[in-house]
Formats: sequence, structure tokens, C-alpha cells
Amino acid sequence: MTRDFDVIVVGGGHAGVEAASAAARLGRRVAMVVLDPAAIGRMSCNPAIGGLAKGQLVREVDALGGEMALVTDVAGIQFRMLNTSKGPAVRSPRAQCDRDAYNRAMVARVLARPGLTVVAGEAVALLAGANGDAVAGVALADGTRLGAPAVVLTTGTFLGGKLFAGAWEAPGGRHGEAPAAAISASLRGFGVRLGRHKTGTPPRLSKRSIDFTRLEVQHGDDPPQPFSFRTTRLLVRQLPCWITRTTPATHAIIRANAHHSPMFQGRIQGTGPRYCPSVEDKVVRFADQDSHQVFLEPEGRDSDEIYPNGVSTSLPAEVQKAFLRTIPGLEDVVVLRPGYAVEYDYVLTDQIRGDLQVASLRGLFAAGQINGTSGYEEAAGQGLVAGLNAARFAAGEEPVVFDRATAYLGVMVDDLCRVNPTEPYRMFTSRAEFRLLLRSDNADRRLTPLGERLGLVDAAQADAVRGKEQRIAAARKWLDLQRRDGRTLTEWLRRPEVTVADVFAWDAQFAALGLAPAELAEVEAEVKYAGYIDRQAMEVARLKRMEERRIPAAFDYGGVTGLSNEARLRLQQRRPLTLGEAGRIAGVRQADVQLLLVVLGR
Repeated sequence: MTRDFDVIVVGGGHAGVEAASAAARLGRRVAMVVLDPAAIGRMSCNPAIGGLAKGQLVREVDALGGEMALVTDVAGIQFRMLNTSKGPAVRSPRAQCDRDAYNRAMVARVLARPGLTVVAGEAVALLAGANGDAVAGVALADGTRLGAPAVVLTTGTFLGGKLFAGAWEAPGGRHGEAPAAAISASLRGFGVRLGRHKTGTPPRLSKRSIDFTRLEVQHGDDPPQPFSFRTTRLLVRQLPCWITRTTPATHAIIRANAHHSPMFQGRIQGTGPRYCPSVEDKVVRFADQDSHQVFLEPEGRDSDEIYPNGVSTSLPAEVQKAFLRTIPGLEDVVVLRPGYAVEYDYVLTDQIRGDLQVASLRGLFAAGQINGTSGYEEAAGQGLVAGLNAARFAAGEEPVVFDRATAYLGVMVDDLCRVNPTEPYRMFTSRAEFRLLLRSDNADRRLTPLGERLGLVDAAQADAVRGKEQRIAAARKWLDLQRRDGRTLTEWLRRPEVTVADVFAWDAQFAALGLAPAELAEVEAEVKYAGYIDRQAMEVARLKRMEERRIPAAFDYGGVTGLSNEARLRLQQRRPLTLGEAGRIAGVRQADVQLLLVVLGR
């Protein structure tokens, strides 16, 4: 049986949801192939969204009409803005979520999306087009063939997934769920090169067995700030989290049993995330430290499960129980489910272009862990980019490439395309050269107008952003016109010790402009950092000139005399979409870029 679609998304999770939703919002007929439709939005690891730089990614997905932030506001149980003591460029929202409520809300949104069909089944092979250089759909294990000119792979940790804990190992993508093994072989059959990565998860603990009187409590913000720009107000009873620490006794048990870890035994070949290592890795690598923080986070309002953030492990279950009971507050802890590691396949990203299309196979796109990244937020951002471009590819339209000056989405994708990650990629604010321009608070003003032009954003969302832009512009103009003691209010607000609250005290009419607290914070940030923002804007203008210079899809690099042999080979392999992307490919020199610029100008 064959069923025809415009776009097929293989896999669920955050990348799959955003890819399928984006393509459907653009009016395409979308099939989403998942092993279990009831688990489309299931959180494999920590039930939290956002964090440093990750919060910026979620806000950008939201500004482009995505699902993640809205569902977080529905399922959130604690909301915090991180780095509030630092500058606005590095402030990031984070929310703890009810795991089951999050999944239910995400499943409901996917099933209600017009044009999106959820297909329960296992994709076992990619179907090739007539010439063998393009995809034509996917084949399922039951013999069903789904046809489409564009396929997006969002297989997460399921692609060739294998689980480990102590001596135990088994095929799987996460606890209790089978892997997607056959697609790896299909990709290799098309000449796509794969690597192996590793990640892990901590044990789950019984809340009833923990002595919270010995722990430091961590409350959410009061009042909480919504994650989504489309959420006007949060009405939520927030739950606390708690902080404890490992002890020298914890580390002694881990060191004594480290040889039982499949990672140290060499049974796990994949590289794990540097910035989220297992607890045994932390104890061995940082032997001079006798304590590490552990955050105890509730899995839901009505759940007895606690997620101990900071003790990801693949040690044997009995060792996990022993070292946990040396941590303050956990002396009598009951382990509901041991932690484990998962190793999985990913596509070496020197094969990925700026639109997240696999360069050697037209119509095949990839997003999430399959591109060597870690984290829900990175996956969701790639999902939106891949779904958008798959939809445009299916309609014969030009791809959309986000540049580094426009969005963290552009920073992430460009980073992935430039080098093969030797470890799972994680977003940080330090990766963005223009982070004063790419704040979490202005993601809607940066990206929603683009989303409206592309068809991703509805009129209500676009109108709301236009209203916000007008209010901020009116406030900036008012500050320029009003004076106090011979200086404009703008000049006063530039002083470090002066805040918007002072402006309210000096000028009662300023309040009549009707700006929300978040909008006032944006005004203050733009006034105080105006000099830095202007300098970054000049650099951005230079970068955009390179990014806007498109390279034709059929450009003949072999006919360009003077290109270095390495550059010619790399360019032919990657087929970059823009001159800016070409200049960031390893092996392409600045002289090669200048030569291309001259040839393209002809």
C-alpha cells in the first residue's frame, strides 16, 4: 500500500513535533511516523525546558509559531529566569514541567493540527527516487510505503540505540522502548556516514523516602514569567525544587566501583556530553573535588518520582543505591528505576547543509540528536528549521537559512555544519557573537515578522508583536524628548545606577504609555547597551552581505580556476547555500571565498 504526502517526519520527540508542526502550518500534507503515538511528547530525561542559552532557543521557536513554549506554560510547575544578576544578553528562562502533563498536552496539539497525520509504525528504509540521488518516501515494517519528496529524520537516541547499566545491556532508545535499527543500515546504503554518541540519565527516586528537612529549598520566581510570548498570564501553583550535594563517601563508593561502568570498560564507544557528564565521569575527571551539586526536581504534581539532576550514571543498580544513600537527605532513599546510559547513531554533520538537508541525498533532512546535538531545546530548534525547509523543498521553493546574527537557531546550525561535533553539541550564550542582539526577551521582535512572511505565524501573533514594537518605539521616543536637569531621560537611563523605576518616579506620564514589565525591561536594556548594540549591528550588516550572496544549486566548482584542491573538494561535497556558509567550511580559505565572490559577480 502506498500513501502520498508532501513531507514525512520519521520520529517524535521535540524535533519531530516542531518539524511536523512547521510543515503542516505551511499547508503541506504531513505524515509523522512514530513507534508509539501516545509518547510523541515524552521527555526522555530531565522534565525541564530552557536554561542558559537553551531558553533563547525555545523563545525563538515560539516566535516562529512553534509548540514547545506554549506546552511548557500549560505543564510548568516551576518557572525561573536565570542570570538575573547579570546583563540581559545572558538571561534565560527555565521551567520545570509535569512530565505526564507535558506529554499529554503535546500529543493533543499534534493530533489537532490540520494536515498532520500520525502513523503508528516503524520506518525501516528510505525509498530512493528514480536517479538514486533523492528520497521518495519511507517503507514501514508492515510493508506500507509512504511516498513524499521530502523526509525529515528526527530519530533522537533511537537510531541504533543501545542501553547500558553495569553488566546489563539491551537494544533500546530509552527505558522500555525499542530502537530504530533498520534506518541506520538504510542511511549507510545511501553512502551517509554515521558516528556514535552517548548520553545518560539518572535514577528516579521515591519522593516519600527523602528527608527534605536536610535540603536547601529552591523556589520559582514570584510572579512567574510565561515562556511563550503568546501566553498572557500564568496561573500556576509552583512547586519547589531542592539542592543537596555528593560527599567524600559518595565519591569513594563510585571510585571503588568505576571499573563496573560500561564506559570505563570500553563497551560504550560513543562520546558523551562534556557539559553533562555521568557522576562517575565527574568523580574520576575532577578527583580534587570532594562534592558536586545535586538538584532534586519533582517529575509532576501528583508523581512520587524525583529526578536527581547531577547524578546521571550507568553503574550497576546496587552501586547506584549505595552511593545515593551517602548523600544528605537520601540516607533512606528508595530507587524507583536505576539510571542508565544510551549509545546511538548520528549523522556526521559535514554532510549537512545550512537548511539541514543531507547534501548527498536531495529531499532528506535531519534534526535533533541525529545531527550530533544534545537537549530538547536544540532538537526543537532544528526540528523547526528542518520542517520549514522540507515543506519549502516539497513546494519547489528556495530554502531558508538563519544566519548567526539573526538567531541562536542560526548559530547552532552554522556550528553543526562547520565541524563534526566530537561530542554531543550543547548551546551556550558564549557561542553567539551577537548575543546582545539575540536576547531571549526580543526573540519575537527579531523573528515573528519573518515567520509571518514565511507563513509560519498567524495574524494574531504577528499583530501582537507589531503592537509591542510600537509601544517600545513610543517609549524610546518619549525618553529622548523628556528632560530632567538638562539631560534627556534617555541619557539618565544610560547611567548604571538609574532604572526604569526611577523614570516612573520622575515622569508620571511615562506609565501612561502602557508597557508591560517585560517590554520595559527591553527598553532599559536597549538604552543602557545602545553603544554595544550599534557596534554589533554594524558587524551584522557586513555579515549579512555575505549570507545574502546565494550560490546556485548547480554551481560548477570544477570550472573555477584558482580554487585550492581541498576547497574544491569540500565545496563539491557540501554544496553550501550561501557565500557565508562556504567561508565557514573547514579547508576553504578566505582567498577561495574572494575568488567565488568574483566569479558569482560575473
